[in-house]
Amino acid sequence: MNELTIHLDQKSKKPMYEQLYEYIKQDIQQGRLGAGTRLPASRALSQYLDVSRSTVDLAYEQLVSEGYVESMARRGYYVCQIGSLYRLPVRQAKGTEREIADQDPCRYDFSPSGIDLDSFPYGVWRKITRNTLIDDKKDLFQLGDPKGEWQLRETICDYLHQARGVNCAPEQVVVGAGNDYLLLLLSVLLGNGRHVVMENPTYQHARRIFQQRGYQVSTVELDAHGMSVEGLGKSGGDMAYVMPSHQFPLGVVMPVKRRQELLSWASEKEGRYIIEDDYDSEFRYKGKPIPALQGSDKEGRVIYLGTFSRSIAPAIRISYLVLPVPLTSLWEERLSRFSSTVSRIDQTILDHFIKEGCYERHLNRMRAIYSRKHDILLARMKSLSSICRIHGEYAGVHILVEFTNGMTEEDAIKRAGKQGVRVYPLSAYYCDRQKTPRGQVLMGYAVLKEQEIGEAVKCLEKAWL
Repeated sequence: MNELTIHLDQKSKKPMYEQLYEYIKQDIQQGRLGAGTRLPASRALSQYLDVSRSTVDLAYEQLVSEGYVESMARRGYYVCQIGSLYRLPVRQAKGTEREIADQDPCRYDFSPSGIDLDSFPYGVWRKITRNTLIDDKKDLFQLGDPKGEWQLRETICDYLHQARGVNCAPEQVVVGAGNDYLLLLLSVLLGNGRHVVMENPTYQHARRIFQQRGYQVSTVELDAHGMSVEGLGKSGGDMAYVMPSHQFPLGVVMPVKRRQELLSWASEKEGRYIIEDDYDSEFRYKGKPIPALQGSDKEGRVIYLGTFSRSIAPAIRISYLVLPVPLTSLWEERLSRFSSTVSRIDQTILDHFIKEGCYERHLNRMRAIYSRKHDILLARMKSLSSICRIHGEYAGVHILVEFTNGMTEEDAIKRAGKQGVRVYPLSAYYCDRQKTPRGQVLMGYAVLKEQEIGEAVKCLEKAWL
């Protein structure tokens, strides 16, 4: 990437990180930054552009959250392969075809992985950061516990027990910079030769990590209740990667009976584990929160994975593992020499953010904001009820749209793109593309403003009706 071509407007009302994010995203959409291209290091780019490093980090993390860029541990940021579906041709006045990104990159982006950054509690975070550094706390600049700060791990335990029904002690918690990094550590902990069984469709980053670690990876189709335990048993796998509280991307909630069947499968043979990815459990808009699977585990077979990236901001980059008790001693044996990838300062800030009640207030506010956006989107989408059905509503920050009029995924995306609206292909999350259902797309509502949601659906009416 040529850093010299980036021009940021210091006088613009648009935040600097957003200008940088849009510039890089447009270069990716237009093909000027090809798949596999390494982006400049955040420190180097911030120095060259004369902006803070956090500005670059925020831009990069937003690109990561939307799937344009992939963060690789100890290597940096690389452009993802976004596929031809995202580069849709439109007819120009002179009769030549150009990509939508050249004319109008995107007026309305229904990204399923974005968050509402406008609602981030900047003032509170700034105050806690200032108070954390107001004294000369030299110890915060030393290497800390490889598992993370004890106080933060203790705070996470208290929060998880109250909010998710997770039973754990600080010794079981490992803090790390993002889910991807923690999955890498977990693969080192569990050793080679593992066979991971994943849902289909699923979170593709996790699948790639397991494959890069040399694990055998297979998939099991989902039914109305989640991963088929019968299919899991036939697979011959010894690990299951599931999202029982709100499966991504289909939004399936695993009922109690299926959860018990899954736990029974794990207990049948020594060495079997379930990885529970609880990525967005904080956001549910109907009924009570769904308790975590880990809370029902009596034999130490569930490895719980959570993150603050979705509930606070991607740039926070603080995730956590809750290990079963039998694995904690193995951790000390194999990974005690690893240094924590999250600074002690950031961990301390987050610890105070939670303990002082700021996190709970922030979650309540975000639930209200996302709930309003969710309700507006569902209400507006009623105008399209003659051609599609909605799935996966009432939780998370996206819905699944299934076309009933024979429209294909590709056709729906192309038509929407011509109206300046970006929707996302469900097929991108399938491991076996031959089994991909036709005519389904994802629509996330976190990034868009309430007014923009209505405007965007009006554009979709023109595109799809």
